[in-house]
Amino acid sequence: MKATLIIIQNDADHAEAKSLVEKLMRSGDSEDLARMTAQARLVEAYERTRWPRRLPSLPDLLTYLMEQHGLSRADLVPLLGTPSRVSEVLNGKRELSMSMILKLRERFQISADLLIPRTQAHGVAA
Repeated sequence: MKATLIIIQNDADHAEAKSLVEKLMRSGDSEDLARMTAQARLVEAYERTRWPRRLPSLPDLLTYLMEQHGLSRADLVPLLGTPSRVSEVLNGKRELSMSMILKLRERFQISADLLIPRTQAHGVAA
């Protein structure tokens, strides 16, 4: 199948490019597979620009972890100290101390990088 790569500049181009990737995936021709790889890279580049990933906020991350582990706010008290501290952290009014980060990392088996604010992790304001 002869196919020209699609330069993606908008969502319509994106849809067309994804369709082309799907068609090229079904081909057994080595040239088509090379085109598919190149077009998939263009799709990925567009998606990274159009919908950049961002790290979740600490309250969002903790809420997600609580839901996944079936925990309540009270279950976080041993990790964060007091009910009022749990509330402050979950409302984004308090950052975590190093001891809180260590306890959360151990409890949920996640990277401490997810728990450290970007301003501390990189030394500059995000």
